Amino acid sequence: MPKPRKNTKPLLLSLFCGAGGMDVGFEKNGFDVGLAFDIRPDSVESYNKNRKKKVAVVRDITTLTVDELDKLYGRKFAPIGIIGGPPCQGFSQSNVNKKKSDPRNKLSLTYASLLKELNERSPVHFFVFENVKGLLSERHKSTYQKIKSTFRNCGYSLHIMTLNAVDFKVPQLRERLIIVGLNRKIYEVKTWQPPEPSRTERDALTIKKFLKGLPEPAFYSPALKPSCIPYHPNHWCMAPKSSKFTKGILTQGISFGRSFRTLKWEKPSPTVAYGNREVHVHPSGKRRLSVHEAMILQGFPKTYVLKGNLSQQIKQVSEAVPPPLAKAVAKAIMVQLKLGKQMLESDL
Repeated sequence: MPKPRKNTKPLLLSLFCGAGGMDVGFEKNGFDVGLAFDIRPDSVESYNKNRKKKVAVVRDITTLTVDELDKLYGRKFAPIGIIGGPPCQGFSQSNVNKKKSDPRNKLSLTYASLLKELNERSPVHFFVFENVKGLLSERHKSTYQKIKSTFRNCGYSLHIMTLNAVDFKVPQLRERLIIVGLNRKIYEVKTWQPPEPSRTERDALTIKKFLKGLPEPAFYSPALKPSCIPYHPNHWCMAPKSSKFTKGILTQGISFGRSFRTLKWEKPSPTVAYGNREVHVHPSGKRRLSVHEAMILQGFPKTYVLKGNLSQQIKQVSEAVPPPLAKAVAKAIMVQLKLGKQMLESDL
C-alpha cells in the first residue's frame, strides 16, 4: 500500500496504467503519480519495478471508489489530473470481428464516472484519455458520441486530436486518439495549445538508428530466467521455428499475413501491437524482435524493465503509450496549468 507523502508536484491518478508508458512521459515533465491501477498483476509489477514509489495497485477499475482511493493514499486523495487509456481491443480496426457490445468498451464510462465524483469534491483540472484511432470509425460512432457527451457533462471542454508517435521522436508509425479535457470552471477553451510535433523528419527515425548493433537476444525456453538473459532482462524472443526464417524468404518489407511482417532497416516500424505470434520480424529476417527491441521502438528508457513471462511482456509493450508521445502531451498540459493558476489568482 502506498505511504502518504507530501507533494510538491502536480498530483495524478493513473487508470489502466499498464506497465506505465504514459506515466513515464508525465513524470518526465514534472508530474507525480499518486495512485495507479491496472487489473493485471504482471503490469502492476512492471510499473512498480521501475519506480521508487510503489504506487500501482492491482484492481478492477469498475469496483474502485473514492473512499478506497483515500484509504490507499492515506488521506484525502485530490489529484489535479487523471490520465489513462481503457483497453482498446473493442475499438481496434484490426479486430473486425469484435462485437459492438464488447464489455471493455464500457470502461470509458467508468473512467468518466470516477472523474466526475472526484471533481465534485475537489477540482480536477484536466484529464487525458488515450485510445486507438478506430474509436473514430463509423462502427463506433454512437459509443464515441456517448463518451464525449459524458465527459462534457462532467464539466470539461474537450480537445480531441490524433497524434502519431513518429512525430514525437518515436521510431514507430503509431496513431492514437488523444482527448484532453480541461475543467471549464478554470480554463478558457481558447487557451489550449496542442502538443508541438518534433522537427525531426520521419524518415530519419529509422529502425537501423535505434536497433542496429544490439547483441543477439536469448531465445525463450521454459527454464530461461531473466537474470540469465545477457545485455537486458527483456532482450529475449521466441525461438524461430518456422521454416520461413531459414529459407531466406523473410526479406525486408516482405509480409506473410500478420504473423510474418518483416521490418526495414531504413524505415520506422509499423505499429507495435502484437499477438503472441505476431511480433514483427527483425530486418535480418532470421528471428522476431525481442521484447527489449520492441520497448526501444516504443520509446521506453533503455533501463526500463518489464516483469512477467514472455507472453505477458509482449502484451505490456504492445499496449503501452509511447513515453515521448505522453511527454509531449504532458508538456502542453503543464502550460495549461500555469495559465489556470494565473486565471485563479487574477480572480482573487
